[in-house]
Amino acid sequence: MTLASQNYICGYCGNPLASEKGYSAQHSHTGQRRFVFICHQCEKATFFDELGKQTPGTLYGGDVKNIDDEKINMLYSEARRSFSTNSFTAVVLCCRKILMHIAVSKGAPENKNFIEYVEYLSNKNYIPPDAKGWVDYIRTKGNEANHEIAIMIEDDAKNLLSFIEMLLKIIYEFPANVNKLAPNSESINN
Repeated sequence: MTLASQNYICGYCGNPLASEKGYSAQHSHTGQRRFVFICHQCEKATFFDELGKQTPGTLYGGDVKNIDDEKINMLYSEARRSFSTNSFTAVVLCCRKILMHIAVSKGAPENKNFIEYVEYLSNKNYIPPDAKGWVDYIRTKGNEANHEIAIMIEDDAKNLLSFIEMLLKIIYEFPANVNKLAPNSESINN
């Protein structure tokens, strides 16, 4: 069906679009209209309720290139998708888990506790000196989400995702980019 064009950012592929392909329904008692639009890039459906709320919502955070550990890539994508569905506690738990996976991917032994992974990242200088407070924030929020009867809110999820994105770019994306620019210099990754 052809509808009036709807501008939105697809919650699946993250691309901005203006779609007029979709479906419309009108509630029989209230007369309120709801819409499903089809992304012309990934062909997945996005629902808009009578208030215009989008489900799934927009992915939060940006793509990070050159992550050489597929599990980290999967966890980061999972955290971003969780945000798009308002699953903020899941986002916090994923961000905590990402720190553990980064440590192991950079040489830390498996089956350690969270604080040992954080210390490993810090001792190996993967965490910038002024960002250690962020790691502690992830630890605190992650502990609340994991060990207490606590529900995380949107701001918690945004803060943690922003920090994790920055950390992933520092550890994976930026070193790979500089190594491409200066292939004969000593590798940043060593």
